[in-house]
Formats: sequence, C-alpha cells, structure tokens
Amino acid sequence: MSKLTTSSSELDLDRPNIEDYLPTDSIQQPHTKLRLRDLLDISPTLTEAAGAIVDDSFTRCFKSNSPEPWNWNIYLFPLWCLGVIVRYGILFPGRVLILTLGWIIFLSCYIPVHLLLKGHDKLRKRLERVLVELICSFFVASWTGVVKYHGPRPCARPKQVFVANHTSMIDFIILEQMTAFAVIMQKHPGWVGLLQSTILESVGCIWFNRSEAKDREIVAKKLREHVEGTDNNPLLIFPEGTCVNNHYTVMFKKGAFELGATVCPIAIKYNKIFVDAFWNSRKQSFTTHLLQLMTSWAVVCDVWYLEPQNMKPGETAIQFAERVRGIISARAGLKMVPWDGYLKYSRPSPKHRESKFVKELELENKKHLDDGDGGNSSGSVGSSGCRWLQWVVVWWQRWLVVGGEGGLQVVAEAAIWGHQ
Repeated sequence: MSKLTTSSSELDLDRPNIEDYLPTDSIQQPHTKLRLRDLLDISPTLTEAAGAIVDDSFTRCFKSNSPEPWNWNIYLFPLWCLGVIVRYGILFPGRVLILTLGWIIFLSCYIPVHLLLKGHDKLRKRLERVLVELICSFFVASWTGVVKYHGPRPCARPKQVFVANHTSMIDFIILEQMTAFAVIMQKHPGWVGLLQSTILESVGCIWFNRSEAKDREIVAKKLREHVEGTDNNPLLIFPEGTCVNNHYTVMFKKGAFELGATVCPIAIKYNKIFVDAFWNSRKQSFTTHLLQLMTSWAVVCDVWYLEPQNMKPGETAIQFAERVRGIISARAGLKMVPWDGYLKYSRPSPKHRESKFVKELELENKKHLDDGDGGNSSGSVGSSGCRWLQWVVVWWQRWLVVGGEGGLQVVAEAAIWGHQ
C-alpha cells in the first residue's frame, strides 16, 4: 500500500471533486456492500483515476480557456479601465470604419467584374480571386491582425490539396488573404451563408451539411473533380471537421487523404496574449465572435506552410492522415487526442454507450479470470482496485461514457463488481 500513496502536492488541484458526482443516497445511507465512496477512500490513486474519468480530454478540446486575471489590483485596475476605453471608444469605431470602407471598395469592383465579364472566364476568375484576397485583408485589418507566415506561398498545381488544423472560421480568412483557396466548409445560415452562396462560390468553394448523408457522396465527387482540374484554385480542407481550441488536434477525416493527391500541411497557432481566437459555435454566433476580435487589442497568429507529403507504399488513408496530423501538431505545439470531432455535434445515446461499456468490461473480466488472476483475495484491494480503474479508464475512453452521474455510476459498479 505504501507504493500507492501519493502526496497532496502531486495531486492536480484543478481536478473535480468525485463526491460531487455521487448520488445523495450513496453517501447518506448505509450499505451492506462496497460502494464507490468506500472504494475511493482506500487509496488516493483510485481517487486520481476516477477524477481523470470525469475531467476527460474530449470536452477539454472544445473549452474556451479564460485568461488569468491580472487587473484586480489597486494599481493595475485604472490602467485596465483606460484600456477598455481605448479598445471600445477608439479602436473599435476605427476598425468598423476600415471594414465598411473595405466592403464599399470590394462591392464596387466585384459586381461589375462578375456581371460584365461573363464571356471572359479566365480574366473574370483572376480578378475575382484578387478581390476575395482584398476583402479578407480588410477583415484581418479590422482585428489588427498580426500574422506571420512561414514558408513558401502556396500556388495552384493539379493533384494537390492543402490541409490545416481548425480553430475558427477566421482560419480561412487568414489563409485566404495570401492565396485564394477553394475551401470545403459547412453551410452556415444568415449573412455568412449569403456570402458563401454568392461571393465565395466564385472561387470554387464547396459547401455541405453535416446532417445530410447524401452530401458526403456529392462532396467526394466534387473534391476529385476539383483536384483533377488544372485552372482551379488550390483546394483547402480542414479535416478535423470542427473548431478545436488550438490546444489539441482531434482525428482527421480520411477523405482528403484518399484523393491520390499530394497533401500540403498548414499549421496555424494563435497567441492568446490579447484574445482567444477559438470560436465555440455552440455558444456564440460568428457575428459575436467577430465583435469579440474587433474589440480586442490584436489577433496574433503564426502560419507555417509545411513540406508536402505523399502516401507511402503500403500506407492506408487513415495512417496517412494520422502522420500528417502529427506533423501539424508538432509544428504548432498541439496535443493529439484520439477523438472524432463530429461527436461534438452527434453522440451515441447514453443507453447504447453504457451497454457497450458493460459488455466490454465483462469480456475483459472473463479474460482476466481465464488468465488465472481472478482468485486474488480482498486483501489486495488497493492494487486490484487500481488495476480495475485503469481498465475502466481505457474502456471509458473507447466508448465515450461521459456525462455526470450515469456514466460514473456504471464505472463505479463495474469496478466494485470486479472486486467481488
């Protein structure tokens, strides 16, 4: 038992209190058999393992991290108030003026080009590319964007696709001001959807709806046609399929890696010294997100155009995607996690997850008993409990059993069942 003891200085102070997730009756009422509360009292190691179950890495990928408070000081608070006045009273009106001026210039040029040059497709497309890059530059200027680009500027070549990690819709704007990419993007409502169906359509962007299964086949066909074209704009894909908070990268969808094309990775890293560029689309609209950026001091960002990659002999599309994800994560300093980003929008039902979870635990326990370890006495509760909790963590991660009391009760009962 001495080996399992963990000093309080080593414990993660930010980890949630497990007792907060226990039903009230499991704490107040006496029990005739071992319950989760008793199990957690045996060893701090078990408490840490159960804490890891609640504080999972999946939800961390989509959380906005608030900056450390620095202004609650009698000397610094007046300086912070002055900064608020400058940002909202001087910078914000000036940025609105810049963006308005940009739209006036853009529309006064784009509308004549789009309508009057229909018989001259090459010239029209070239001018539209330049104008889209121009309006994106005005957007970046409206945030006082400080963007540093590393590596050679992308150029249009056949059989080539660019992939990047995804933090916000502004990723596209930052990349588009340098090169007029054709992007694969979720169809949005409101004014963003209007821009998608009019202006961005002219640079070859492809839209889809996550809820429409038939859209996948259509998009896959359009992808192959676009990659094969010689005069098309470079194709940009965000293979994570959702916005992640720029601390992690979730699994890449393999569609971009099945085209038989050269994959050019792009790593994007935001410096959060002034503002968090992560767009949590479940909590705020893109308009609110833009206002947040426009009322900050600046958006600081680094973009790396990395070495093109090709699929190796014998390598599958999934392995290729993971290799490229590793390259991007290493360059941007992001942590790779084994989650599917689409689970942010659609998760399996709790009953389905729990039934799968229990079945896998039963199989693991049967295998454990067949190996001859099932006859351990209750005297080694600490080490046995730690081993069971390790198995629980593994299977919990595999079947995504998260969500408060329900998931934790399954974990608790499974661990206790393993002792009996």
